[in-house]
Amino acid sequence: MAAGDTDLSICSDALIMLGASPISSFTEGTDAAQACDRLYPDLRDSLLARYPWSWTYKKTSLGRLATAPINEFRYAYQLPGNILSGVQAVFETSASNQNAINDGWEIYGDQLYTDLETVFIDYQETISESKMPVYFVHLLRNALAGELGIVITDQASKADYFRSIAYGSPGENGRGGLFREAVNIDSRGRLPQIIEDYALIQVR
Repeated sequence: MAAGDTDLSICSDALIMLGASPISSFTEGTDAAQACDRLYPDLRDSLLARYPWSWTYKKTSLGRLATAPINEFRYAYQLPGNILSGVQAVFETSASNQNAINDGWEIYGDQLYTDLETVFIDYQETISESKMPVYFVHLLRNALAGELGIVITDQASKADYFRSIAYGSPGENGRGGLFREAVNIDSRGRLPQIIEDYALIQVR
């Protein structure tokens, strides 16, 4: 279930957790607002891209561009502007029983080159805070408090404390703590292949 938060509310919550005052906007001119404005977007996108969260995946058809690519492929297709971490799978149709096409296409910048007449892709998209589930927002708040800890309080111990809550001990390589809890919650009801693929990514 989505938490209905905003980027501003998440940043303000993280500041409160650090014993600081919340902010009313990212442009209010305070050091806290500037730090949140600079650090939060990258942290959010990094956490979203670290795992194939079920609520970030989308299937869409790609629009073919009028200009053909200057290589061996016949067609160029425009990738979505909200793509987060690359193309997960390529298909010729939107039918649910279709197998993914593993070759015969390549990514060049923000375009996909192929000889396919029609292209559908599964991809991970950027998600607004209002659509993020509660367990992910909880992780994001603590991770942000860890990121802001030294900047706001000048205390490394506070930064380390919240990082350990978010990611676990150093020996867990960022996969423990609330991150692990969020992964476990999200993986309930997921296809085994998706979880297996993530395990292989971890090994790499």
